[in-house]
Amino acid sequence: MTTNFAQTQSETQNGPSDDKALVVTLTKSRIYQDYERAFSESTGLPVSLRPVESWQLPNHGKRHENPLCAAMAEKSRACAACLQIQQKLSESAGCEPATVTCHLGLVDTAVPVRLGEKTIAFLQTGQILRKKASENQIERTTQLVAEWGVALAREQIVDAYHKTKVLTAKQYDSMVRLLAIFAEHISIICNQIVFQQQNSEPATITRAKEFIEANHEEDLSLTQVAKAVNTSTFHFCKMFKKATGLHFTDYVSRVRVEKARNLLLNPNLRISEIAYQVGFQSLTHFNRVFKRIMGQSPTDFRSRLSAA
Repeated sequence: MTTNFAQTQSETQNGPSDDKALVVTLTKSRIYQDYERAFSESTGLPVSLRPVESWQLPNHGKRHENPLCAAMAEKSRACAACLQIQQKLSESAGCEPATVTCHLGLVDTAVPVRLGEKTIAFLQTGQILRKKASENQIERTTQLVAEWGVALAREQIVDAYHKTKVLTAKQYDSMVRLLAIFAEHISIICNQIVFQQQNSEPATITRAKEFIEANHEEDLSLTQVAKAVNTSTFHFCKMFKKATGLHFTDYVSRVRVEKARNLLLNPNLRISEIAYQVGFQSLTHFNRVFKRIMGQSPTDFRSRLSAA
């Protein structure tokens, strides 16, 4: 999948409000809506893409929302307890998928959507049980909902638990892996959207980016790219830094890491192959640059996807 690289603008200009606007744009995209529909229809579970800075229950009002969760959201005290669980989940899922169990015994999972080193959103699903609700769980829930002022009789609670999906650990882990893979694809889409939203830039910089994109696997130099766009090296260096916010070598490294991140999704490619394929001259250099930009080594990055 070919992408235009624009992490620079996201990392140097985007604040929380910009990130939220980007997530809203993503949720309106056709690819996300198609995925959400397919995921919900195939699993019978809700899924949402929510910004990091969000104070709402992500799956409230969604198709396939758990009936217990829907009832809890209607009372402020119960809703506050649910929001505390969501906050805990967000803190745990800053860099990798995380799962929490709420007071009612329901399981939720969040998968981070990252742009470079920054988490901008979470793909979230859950509201399931790992095993059928026991009598003790039903009694605890009955007491809790009464304390929270939720108008649910014990019979309604039992019925809600009976309607709640029960997934084995293997089933649930496979579902989370699907979310993790899609989160990587969303990150790629983020780059494309940010690129489209950029302010216009000098034609020279646009041509330079296109040249870098087409030749990133080569041993590129500042002088070589400046010559390709008919500009002096000194002038191009200043212009490029002003337009992108990055030094030339940093920008090229990030383009290569973005390409490598996509290739790491293919388990049949060795990491050393990927490093040389995207333009790094040594595996050591690749590992060092990848970790600096992504916050983790290529091996850890691939392992996290395999374990999700």
